[in-house]
Amino acid sequence: MIFLKTEDEIELLRKSNILVGKTLAEVAKYIQPGVTTAELDKVAEEFIRDNNAEPTFRGFPNPYGEKRFPASICTSVNGQVVHGIPGSYELREGDIVSVDCGVKLNGFCGDSAYTFCVGEVSEKVRNLLEVTKRALYIGIEEATEGNRVGNIGNAIQQYCESHSYGVVREFAGHGIGKEMHEDPFVPNFGKSGTGAMLKRGMCIAIEPMITMGNRQVVLENDDWTVRTVDGSWAAHFEHSVAISAGKADVLSSFRFIEEVLRNK
Repeated sequence: MIFLKTEDEIELLRKSNILVGKTLAEVAKYIQPGVTTAELDKVAEEFIRDNNAEPTFRGFPNPYGEKRFPASICTSVNGQVVHGIPGSYELREGDIVSVDCGVKLNGFCGDSAYTFCVGEVSEKVRNLLEVTKRALYIGIEEATEGNRVGNIGNAIQQYCESHSYGVVREFAGHGIGKEMHEDPFVPNFGKSGTGAMLKRGMCIAIEPMITMGNRQVVLENDDWTVRTVDGSWAAHFEHSVAISAGKADVLSSFRFIEEVLRNK
């Protein structure tokens, strides 16, 4: 069932999503060679709780097994696409790490993701990140009242495949509200004019997951981490948005992250 949000509820969602953006910015301060992904998780959890919110990822039930998610953020490095578990891995010069974060504040959820460079990365890798991030905004341009979910996925797919990148099929965006994952399912591929009708008051998370090679993915033995089958690197960017009559209202923000990155 798709729940339409009131203006007041959208403002509560905005507060939650702004906190996610600020949390990702706090994490960005610590991303450098030698830092472990577990250390990034500790920074995120402390920041979320210090701001009177709960990390929605911690304890999240696993659709593929019994293991609940054991951390407050997902840290997916290089060929890992999504749902990487923070641990003892030390970031290295030239790595990329996708950090996905969710919070619950005042009863409403925020969800956003950003892929970071660790030090200097190759031009080929930087291009992957630029295309994936641009694809997110191309998808958001289609998130208007009267369009359908398929319009979003088709726009993302066409743009990324025009750059010879793989578009992951098995994981997608979603509705967001009092629960982190609500209807509708928002794939990053598809046909325009198909799927759920976008209506004013719908709130959705759009999140391209794009690979440098084959789009096929596999679940690792931890029952959470998803990686590419061919070992190619992947990028992931995500915004939560509210559907309106005109341009989509982007509830999350990369502004805080990019201020940190400019000053590093």
